[in-house]
Amino acid sequence: MELQERTAFITGGASGLGLATAQNFVSAGANVLLYDLNAELLEKAAGELGNQAIWHTGDVADESAVAEAVARAQTEFGTIHINVNCAGIGGAARTVGRDGPMPLAKFEHIVRVNLIGTFNVLRLCAEVMQVNEPQNEDNERGVIVNVASIAAFDGQTGQAGYAASKGGIVSMTLPIARDLGKRGIRVNTIAPGVFETPLLASAPAEVREPLIAITQFPKRLGEPDEFADTVRYLVNCSYMNGETIRLDAGIRMPSI
Repeated sequence: MELQERTAFITGGASGLGLATAQNFVSAGANVLLYDLNAELLEKAAGELGNQAIWHTGDVADESAVAEAVARAQTEFGTIHINVNCAGIGGAARTVGRDGPMPLAKFEHIVRVNLIGTFNVLRLCAEVMQVNEPQNEDNERGVIVNVASIAAFDGQTGQAGYAASKGGIVSMTLPIARDLGKRGIRVNTIAPGVFETPLLASAPAEVREPLIAITQFPKRLGEPDEFADTVRYLVNCSYMNGETIRLDAGIRMPSI
């Protein structure tokens, strides 16, 4: 699917990988709705992107809030062609630690935001996409790109909740692609490694350098623009469907 004059619903769009994706899409002529929790960052990001961008605040796991944002995208831009789900949270805790077992509420919260939130958004966007006019010779009506993590495969000590949530995104990619294929909607997932997000950009050398050391090549952290280029490829390449791409320069995380 081409990006020119298409509309994308991007979660986690206020900063980091989501914002980089929005910038990439707008440069290609797309409209974007940025969905995130931080209104101040959203307003700033949308203002920098110009008339092709609007924003809406809300929790990805909140059905009514996402539905409102989807409706706004339809009102402003007519429909939704692309959904990119970058929103997510971390949260490390051992299964049983010095203070006892991991609080169940912590595990539930991570899974609710990362896994249930992703599914919540994509299902509501897919409902809109299914009635779009076919976009090319393959009769595409929509493209969904989810964001997992290499933790889905290399979860470290203390990452039970995070790895489970991201592993769930990987596991549901193919069945959702099968569900939606008959409606002309493709679904793929990116599992990023360690990227130059705002959090890591301010991290001290003792945090960054060991991560770079276990990266195969190139020996650096990923750039948000590289992530955005990969999303754009998945949108453009109609034969990519039901797949998960590790975008990590060959890194394999150790247990700790």
